[in-house]
Amino acid sequence: MLQEMAALGFEWVELSHGIKVVLVPGILKAVAEGVVKIASVHNFCPLPTGVTHAAPNHYMPSATDARERDMWLRQSKRTIDFAHQVHATKLVLHLGAVEFFWFNPARPLDRYLEAHPGVDLVGDPVYHKLLQKSLKRLADRQPRYWKNTQEGLAALLPYAEQKGIKLGFENREKFEELPLDADHGELIAATGKPAACGYWHDTGHAQIKDRMGLLKHRDHLARNAAHTIGFHLHDVSADGRDHQAIGSGQIDFNMISSFWRPEHTLVIELSPRVTQAEVLSSKQRVEALLAARFA
Repeated sequence: MLQEMAALGFEWVELSHGIKVVLVPGILKAVAEGVVKIASVHNFCPLPTGVTHAAPNHYMPSATDARERDMWLRQSKRTIDFAHQVHATKLVLHLGAVEFFWFNPARPLDRYLEAHPGVDLVGDPVYHKLLQKSLKRLADRQPRYWKNTQEGLAALLPYAEQKGIKLGFENREKFEELPLDADHGELIAATGKPAACGYWHDTGHAQIKDRMGLLKHRDHLARNAAHTIGFHLHDVSADGRDHQAIGSGQIDFNMISSFWRPEHTLVIELSPRVTQAEVLSSKQRVEALLAARFA
């Protein structure tokens, strides 16, 4: 796996949340032999025992069940140990979701989107009214889940600091996932450890939220620029499919690259359906943007 990435010209990689335990010996061997270097790891990595598919939300820090929160903490510490072992310096995390047993307020939004393809949702008064109603339901139910997430991070951060791993809190694409888009800066400040954690920007997720009228992509980046530590880079097609080849969709990567800094980690995060040629074209586009940004 890592030899294939190296053959495509990648010197650094991220180990994602689909890594099975059986791959670990080969990864350690490749790192020891200098095939590639590991820039970042995505929780959970390797996968929890018995899990055989990508499962970043298998355990959630926001869960109402204390046993699940405990497992999230244990598995996150295990990922930190692995990140330290492969000499990575950053760990990307999902931080849970607000749960709805009945009448998830995201569903009316999804149905409206499906029934009105191509409509300018931001200028649609019917959609705007629906969105505001859904946001209120989300805000009313959020506090208990958000409190659990913050307590989980308070327990995890000292361990990450001890191992020299910086935590990156990723923006999410689903309506009910945490952190809510306005809360990243406040979350990082509230940890009391801004040097030990930061904001991780996923371009596809932000574009999906932009399309839904939940944020403005550029404004969101600007608001979080001071504490951004890394990026997941992928494009979004006209019909809303993310993890597409960079430059093939609707994202303005010239705008995105204007926020890059030398200390950021840039990860090209593509769908398994993307061809090798599209991987290489994505790499070339990012390299061209880096050259233009930093001369």
